[in-house]
Amino acid sequence: MASMTNKKKTSFKRTEKYQRTGYKFIAPGLLMMVLLIIYPMLYGAYLSFYNTNLVNKWKFVGFKYYLEAFTKPEFYTSVLLTFWFMILVVAGHFVIGFLLASTLNKKFHGRTIFRVIFMLPWLFPETVIALLFTWIMNPMYGVLNSILKSLGIISSNVSWLGSAKFAFPAVVAVCIWKGYPLVMTMILSGLQSISHDLYEAAEIDGANKWQQFLHVTVPGLKPVMTTTLILDSVWWFKQYTLVYTMTGGGPGTATNLISLNIYGTAFNDLRFGKAAAWGIIVFVICYLISKLYRICLLYTSDAADDLI
Repeated sequence: MASMTNKKKTSFKRTEKYQRTGYKFIAPGLLMMVLLIIYPMLYGAYLSFYNTNLVNKWKFVGFKYYLEAFTKPEFYTSVLLTFWFMILVVAGHFVIGFLLASTLNKKFHGRTIFRVIFMLPWLFPETVIALLFTWIMNPMYGVLNSILKSLGIISSNVSWLGSAKFAFPAVVAVCIWKGYPLVMTMILSGLQSISHDLYEAAEIDGANKWQQFLHVTVPGLKPVMTTTLILDSVWWFKQYTLVYTMTGGGPGTATNLISLNIYGTAFNDLRFGKAAAWGIIVFVICYLISKLYRICLLYTSDAADDLI
């Protein structure tokens, strides 16, 4: 009995020692997370209850800015525009990404070179891409107008980023070009993880290409597509750099996404409390987007199982 007790004590001490070692390993990462994520979020939540310029003005206003966000059109108009922007960009990513991934998943000569080429937009910094397309769409010397005029599509130069009619579609197109490689890569990795034996078995059972796609490809891609859809949606809902560099939110409010609105409220109007409240609401919206996607995909999965 005494020897068994000693063995248990020794095993407990060894486990406790390993646990302490593990805590030491995660301590630097945990500290960085607290300093860079948790503390700014808590401080932002604290600021949202004050009318402050962070220097000499600290007036407690409670939930005033939260209530204003849902009662004044300035906020929800910008949020609706951002939702529309996100839907168009993410849809473009998935259409282009899926088509290219399906093509690159086939065996042909030079496939690796094409994979590298199609990945290039994702590797360039957003500021570089924004400046590049600002030059391409310049109304005076941009190459886009020159090409369209030479093809006879337009008769005079178009101010793509200076027109309320064209600025939003132009920005959406650039964001689609910038972001599709992520979706393409994720879907390509998902396609490569699906065993070819499943397609052969489905073909033996008499399934055509469309049925193979519905019952083999889609279920196999569902985990990858769920993660990609959530990441891509949240990323482009809070997009700032590309839009700000290309249009600054203009002309007027044509491209004034909620991220640009929050930035302007904080650093142009010096209303940091209001901007913090709006930032908290956007954080909640991003969280709800991820939850909604998960619920919808779970529901469609159950419905598909019932049909089968």
